[in-house]
Amino acid sequence: MACESSAEFVRLLEKEGELVRIAEPVKTDLEITALADREMKSPGGGYALLVEKPVLPDGSVSPFPVLINAFGSERRMALVLGRPVEEIVGEIRALLQVEPPRSFREGWQLLQKGLALAQSRPVRVENGPCRERVVRMGPSAEIDLLRLPVLRSWPKDGGPFITLPQVFTRDPETGKRNVGMYRMQVFDGTTTGMHWQIHKVGARHGKGYWARGERMPVAVCLGGDPILTFAATAPLPDGVDELLFAGFLRRKGIPLVRCETVDLEVPATADFVLEGYVQPPELRPEGPFGDHTGFYTPVDSYPVFHLTCLSHRKDAIYPATIVGKPPMEDFYLGTASVRLLFPVLQATFPEIVDLALPPEGVFHNLAFVSIRKQYPYQAYKVMHGLWGMGQMMFTKILVVVDAEVNVHDTSDVLFHLCANVDPERDFLFTRGPCDSLDHAQATPNVGSHVGIDATRKLPAEGYPRPWPEEAALPEDLRREIYARFPRKERAARP
Repeated sequence: MACESSAEFVRLLEKEGELVRIAEPVKTDLEITALADREMKSPGGGYALLVEKPVLPDGSVSPFPVLINAFGSERRMALVLGRPVEEIVGEIRALLQVEPPRSFREGWQLLQKGLALAQSRPVRVENGPCRERVVRMGPSAEIDLLRLPVLRSWPKDGGPFITLPQVFTRDPETGKRNVGMYRMQVFDGTTTGMHWQIHKVGARHGKGYWARGERMPVAVCLGGDPILTFAATAPLPDGVDELLFAGFLRRKGIPLVRCETVDLEVPATADFVLEGYVQPPELRPEGPFGDHTGFYTPVDSYPVFHLTCLSHRKDAIYPATIVGKPPMEDFYLGTASVRLLFPVLQATFPEIVDLALPPEGVFHNLAFVSIRKQYPYQAYKVMHGLWGMGQMMFTKILVVVDAEVNVHDTSDVLFHLCANVDPERDFLFTRGPCDSLDHAQATPNVGSHVGIDATRKLPAEGYPRPWPEEAALPEDLRREIYARFPRKERAARP
């Protein structure tokens, strides 16, 4: 079931028993974080929370409820997607099988073409619910950013941060749209930071406007169809339109309306639309911010977003998340992205069986890959290939295991890593781009990576002895014995 607004999504979550309403007043300063962090670290991701009376720093109650942890479980992500993940994966595989790609770039190009043919192109409309209340900024503005229940998540954060923005920009040369998710520190009622790092598409667009000496139009959407938030977080490469991807997942085009004060189009069903501009090369100190790494990222200079118009639905709900030491809500968003985009990866590297990004690695720090090994140093070939793919270039530790190892079971991976690895022989070190948020590197944005070949070794890889067989009981024997002798469960202690 597709939901066109946060209010519809809330009703669906409530119907499915996935939502807890909090009627008592709760402060946007740290208190909502405490509730959300407890839920996110509960088994299975806990519940989505609807804070009905968020209390602003001035002591007043915001007119907009806060929805948080809405994406924080496998079941809630299935509700966002509207159909089983494997069904969508099958459709993507079918698109790629029309003409098998010869490279990863060709795979994305073929997927882009297939998405367009699937009648998922955005549809332009004259008006939409996002315009039910329109406020242009100025002395008589009745509402601005300070009336939104923007959270300050952690004690040493530099201020409140918008954490689930869909940021719309356009390439000044090609006109191509990008929808990214970049945190926005609220400085006052009409200005925020725009945290696009040097590797991000938004930053590249900004450089293009800077070179032209032009003001950069920017629009930020909050809420609406939850598939739009998911698409903004997905690590799609250049050339794959996030709205086209969202339309493919919805099996219909996303309706778009023109903004009031900038030359951009945005989803007509958004809960909030923040219109404005970035004026390159204007920068302002932003941070600190308690990030998904589990540590505070320090103060640094980033572009400034100037708000010119704020519009919203009459029943608008403010969407938020917090990030920090895992497990957190973003793990489930990232896992869904990996599962959906895996067919493109597999079309380029057919030996890959599975891929997992464990929560402890906070996405970029650790990846497990299983392969069907056929020839010497095939694991090294896969390592080099993955480091050359989009945001996989940030992966600090990449572990390659054999096909039968369950990469989603960290204990199983560590067992085979410890058993199969000779560190001097099986560790591959290289240097390359690193995540801007990685504090371990001495030089920002640049650092080392290690690939670990934990597969069984072949003679041509310098292993002359026979590789030992792993000891295991036959599965049919296990099933027979376990059926004959059911295990007695230990009684719970008082």
